[in-house]
Amino acid sequence: MEQSKEYADGVDDMDYREAYEKEHIKCADLAERVARLEEEKDLLEFRLNRIKNNPLWKGSAPLRKVMHACIRQTSRVKNCGGLRGILAKIAYKKREAQAKKRFGRASFPDAAERKHQEEASFPRMVKFSILVPLYNTPAEFLKDMIESVRAQTYGNWELCLADGSDEKHGYVGELCLALQQEDGRIVYRKLEHNLGISGNTNACLELATGDFIGLFDHDDILHPCVLYEYVKAINEQGADYLYCDETTFKGNDIDQMLTLHFKPDYAVDNLRANNYICHFSCFDRQLLEGQELFRPRFDGSQDHDMILRLTDRAKKVVHVPRLMYYWRSHAGSVASSIEAKPYAVESARGAVAEHLRNHGFSHFKITGTRAFETIFKISYQILGNPLISIVIPNRDHREDLMRCVNSVYEKSTYDNFEIIIVENNSASSEIFACYEQLQKERKNLKVVTFTGEFNYSAVNNLGARHARGEYLLLLNNDTEVITVNWLEELLMYAQRPDVGAVGAKLYYGNKTIQHAGVVIGLGAHRTAGHTHYGQSRENLGYMGRLCYAQNVSAVTGACLMVERTLYEEAGGLDESFVISLNDVDFCLKLRKKGYLNVFTPFAELYHHESLSRGSDDQGEKAKRYNEESARFREKWKEELAAGDPYYNINFSLDRSDYSLKTEDENRVKA
Repeated sequence: MEQSKEYADGVDDMDYREAYEKEHIKCADLAERVARLEEEKDLLEFRLNRIKNNPLWKGSAPLRKVMHACIRQTSRVKNCGGLRGILAKIAYKKREAQAKKRFGRASFPDAAERKHQEEASFPRMVKFSILVPLYNTPAEFLKDMIESVRAQTYGNWELCLADGSDEKHGYVGELCLALQQEDGRIVYRKLEHNLGISGNTNACLELATGDFIGLFDHDDILHPCVLYEYVKAINEQGADYLYCDETTFKGNDIDQMLTLHFKPDYAVDNLRANNYICHFSCFDRQLLEGQELFRPRFDGSQDHDMILRLTDRAKKVVHVPRLMYYWRSHAGSVASSIEAKPYAVESARGAVAEHLRNHGFSHFKITGTRAFETIFKISYQILGNPLISIVIPNRDHREDLMRCVNSVYEKSTYDNFEIIIVENNSASSEIFACYEQLQKERKNLKVVTFTGEFNYSAVNNLGARHARGEYLLLLNNDTEVITVNWLEELLMYAQRPDVGAVGAKLYYGNKTIQHAGVVIGLGAHRTAGHTHYGQSRENLGYMGRLCYAQNVSAVTGACLMVERTLYEEAGGLDESFVISLNDVDFCLKLRKKGYLNVFTPFAELYHHESLSRGSDDQGEKAKRYNEESARFREKWKEELAAGDPYYNINFSLDRSDYSLKTEDENRVKA
C-alpha cells in the first residue's frame, strides 16, 4: 500500500513538472511574440505620425473625405452580400416603407380614443417627471418637444427643464418662461453655467417631484400615448423600468422616418453589447436611491451607463412594444452620426466595463465590431481548462463525419475535449472502418452504439451518459468548423452561472446563414424558426444583430453547448420529440428554470443541413414533423401565446428577415 502511495506521489510530481515546463515554454513564447508586436507597433506609429505631419497629407483632407464616403457605400453594398442581398434589401425596404405609414401620425389617437385615455383611471395615478436638459436648442425643435409633452393623453406629469444655453441663445429661456405661464406643469430653471449633458440632466432631477422619472432629449418628440401606455404597464405588470420602440426622422416631419428600431424585451447580453434600450427610458424614482442619475465621466454614453445600473436594480423591466419615441436626426445629433460625438465610444466601453466588474467578471475584453463602434464584442475569461465532451450522432455518411471530426481536431485552438460518436444502425461497412481509423489517429475519441430505431433525442442522451466532460457540446455530423476559437467562444458563455444553452452561427456551404438564433412561433407551423435565414455571411443583420452575442429563446442542437449538470437537471432532450424541435424544447426547459440562452456570432461553422436524414417536407417525414409540431404547440402553448420575448411582436411570423407585419397579418391578429 505504501509503495503504491509513493508511486502515485511520484507520478503526480512528474505530471506537475511536465505541466509547469509546458506552461513555462508557452509563456516565454507569448512574451517573445508580445515584444515583437510592440516593436512593430512603435515602428508603425512612427511612420503614421510622419505621414500625418506631411503637408500633402493635411492638404488632401477634402479628397480623403470623398474617398471614405465612397468606401462606406462600397462597404454597405458588400454587407448586403452581393446582388442577391441587395435585391433582398430593396424588397425589405419596400415592405418597410408600407409599414412606416402605420407608425407616424397615423398611429396617434383619434378624438374618441383620446377622450377615453384622458378619462381613464388607474389604482396608481403616478406622476411622471420628464427631464429635458437644454443647451442652445433651436426654437422650432424646442417648441415641438414641449408640445409633444403637453399633448399627452395622460395628464399627471411635469416637464423639468434645466437650461445651460449661452447668452446668444437667450430665446430658449424666454420661450420656456412664456410656456410655463400657460401650463403650470412646466418647471424651468436657468443654469449659471452649462454643465454638460450629465450635469444639466442632474439639474433637471433637482426640480423633479414625480414618482417616475422619464428622460427626454431637447430636440425629440414623444407619441401622445406614451405616458398612458406606461402607466398601464406600471399598474398591470408592476413595471419599475420601462422603454418603448423608437425611430429616427429627418426634418420637421415625424412621418419622414429613417430607421425604425423595434426592440426585444429586456435582454442583459444584448444590453452589454449594445445600448438597444435607449429611448424612452422611464423608471421608478426609488431606483435612484444611493445612485447618481448621470455621471459626468460617461458623457456621450451617460444613458448606457444609467440604463445598465438601473436595470440591474429594477424588479420588473417592461418593454412596451409600440413605436412611441421620435428621435430627430440633424447635424450634430448622435442620431445623425456617432462621429458627432466620438468620445461616446470610450464612454460606452467604460460603462460596460464597470457593469461587468460589478457582476464579478474580470479579465474580460471589450472591442468594437464591424457593425458599429459602440456595438461590442465581449470576451469573457475562460475559467480553468474544463473538459468538453463533443457528442456527434452518426449513421453512415462517412465523408461528412470525417470532414466534421477532422475540422474539430485541425481547427480548434482549445484542445481539452473528447469526441463521442454515437453510431446508429449504419448499413455501410465502410463506416466501421472509418471509426477504427479515427480511433487510431485521434486521441480522446470513442464510439458508442445506439441499437434502437433512430431517435435524435435518445441518441444524444446516450452520448451524454458516456461523457466525462464538465460541458457537453451537441454537434451534428454534417458540420464543419470555421473559426479556430469556436470552442472558447461557446465555453465563455456556458461557464456563466446564469446561462443555459449556447449556440453558434451556422452557414450553408454557399456562406448563407442557416442558424443565427431561434424564435419561437416563427414559420408556417408556428413552432420555431431561424432568424436571418438564407442571408449572406457579410450581412450585418437587423440593427447589427448578426454582429454581437445576444439572448435568444433557443439555439439549434446542431451545435449546442451546455454544462453537463444543467443538461441532466433539464432531463436532457425529450425523447418524445424523435427528430424535430427537441433542441428548442430543451432550451425552453432551461429558460423556464431561469437560465439565459445565448447565440454568439463569433463561433462559426458550416452546416451542410439535412445531409444525414433529408428534409422533412414530404411523405412520412412531413407527417412526423406535423405530429411533433402539434405536440410542441400544446406543450408550450402559454409561451407561444405570449410571443418570443426577444422578437418584437411587430415583426412578421411569416418571414425570417425581421420584416414588419403587413396590414393583413395585423387584421388576423385583431
